Amino acid sequence: MRDAVLYIVLMRKSVRSKSKSTESTKSSPTKARIISSRTVYHGPVFWVTIDEVQEPGGVRAHREVVHHSGSVVVLAVDESRSAPRIVFERQYRHAATDYLWELPAGRIDTGEKALRAAQRELLEETGYTADHWRLILNFYASPGFVAETMQVYLATGLHPGKAQPEADEMIHKRLLPLPTAVRMVLGGTIRDAKTISSVLWLDHQIANHRPLDSPGRSVSTGQRRQKNSLKQ
Repeated sequence: MRDAVLYIVLMRKSVRSKSKSTESTKSSPTKARIISSRTVYHGPVFWVTIDEVQEPGGVRAHREVVHHSGSVVVLAVDESRSAPRIVFERQYRHAATDYLWELPAGRIDTGEKALRAAQRELLEETGYTADHWRLILNFYASPGFVAETMQVYLATGLHPGKAQPEADEMIHKRLLPLPTAVRMVLGGTIRDAKTISSVLWLDHQIANHRPLDSPGRSVSTGQRRQKNSLKQ
């Protein structure tokens, strides 16, 4: 009987402590309080600040942060064959000191909508336009010190055209079947994070027989209308 009473008392204390812990979590701040911030570099693509912050867990620290307007990634898929084919790019990346397999991607310009940026980047880098667009992923590139977010758009209903790369871009375009792309990811040939996550997302969708164009989530855009708007 004493054991039963002791168990009930301990249970009540445990419930109360859990309740207090939950209340404490709910009332605690979810964002850091910026005590001071100093810009130490500002370039055309990104800027760097050193922030003194009081973080939600109580830690007070100096954080170096790379700020960026955000990027878009395009998972352009050709569904005309039994195995979906993905539009890939291969280009030299100085930071990686190597050639990398990547998906078309780029920075969102000031005042530009993410979807518009995705359509522009696909056309400029590959020449392709697409009838259907859908936002499938949204993540931080490297949240330890980079504030850049990446939004991945699935593009289907592809139409080939002439690429319009920038003067400093040397891009080689290639269509690769999904099974080949998955093997390249698992074998370490594809080493770009945004490309790896997008390829594995597509493989998961296909393996689970899920439609790529989900009703209510995709945006349709006519080929002519898209081309004309991007050229203006």
